[in-house]
Amino acid sequence: MHKILEKRRLSNDVERGQDVFYFKVTAPEIARNRKAGQFIIFQIDDNYGERVPLTIADANAEEGWIAIVFQTVGASTFKLANDFEVGDEIPVIVGPLGRPTHIEKFTEADGKPGTVICVGGGIGVAPLFPIVQANHAIGNHVITIIGARSKNLLILEEEMRANSDELIIVTDDGTYGRKGLVTEPLKELCEKLNPAAREIVSIGPGIMMKFCVETARPFNIPITTSLNTIMIDGTGMCGCCRVTVGGETKFVCVDGPEFDGYKVDFDNMMKRMASFKPREQADYQKAKERDHKCRIGLN
Repeated sequence: MHKILEKRRLSNDVERGQDVFYFKVTAPEIARNRKAGQFIIFQIDDNYGERVPLTIADANAEEGWIAIVFQTVGASTFKLANDFEVGDEIPVIVGPLGRPTHIEKFTEADGKPGTVICVGGGIGVAPLFPIVQANHAIGNHVITIIGARSKNLLILEEEMRANSDELIIVTDDGTYGRKGLVTEPLKELCEKLNPAAREIVSIGPGIMMKFCVETARPFNIPITTSLNTIMIDGTGMCGCCRVTVGGETKFVCVDGPEFDGYKVDFDNMMKRMASFKPREQADYQKAKERDHKCRIGLN
């Protein structure tokens, strides 16, 4: 069992009815062994239930906790957000899973730190944070770009600012930071820093990562993307998370979640991820309706 130590709502998407929550939970073994880029799978019922993958957004090995950040997009995440409070226990958390991020210290010819550009969009800012944190800790010059549709949907701004040499914020509607998409400052940085920029890391919606890759392609700067596909077992057995990378089939749970962005077939990945969207949305609505009935005393 994994006790919830802290619960915070990071953003409230009134338009889509989806919130983003931060949970800090006890998981000593995972906290001791996790590395940036790895994830866990949780279940809210130890006998039956959906298995949901979430990146480990932060951890403290000495105190024995990990942090997870999730958006209420399905039945399980809705129940986790609404039925669990501080002091409650999550029955199943398995991890750390996946291959860790390759963190490399870059040094320029003049001895100055090499530059790593980290780009996060929406909920993708959460899995980007430990990568920003690790690059900052090793001494790389970190420029971080985070974006959201609106100011109220931005998450982890202060955490990113504390671990970045420069933080650029963009919003679709211009309510905070620059108005525009994350690809716009990314292109400017590629033009300005090429070839000094040694690596780009991009995490967010599939369509965002696809266009970050296309933005970087003319400059030939290495770009890593972290994929968040459908998963069940998390050990490569079910095949649900398969993607095409460099013309070959890969499994995100064991071969990833990070891949060379230039090799990922994003169109195929997004098509597969959309297959279960109607079912996910239907289950989410049913969960909300059941919750509403319980709250007003109906069976």
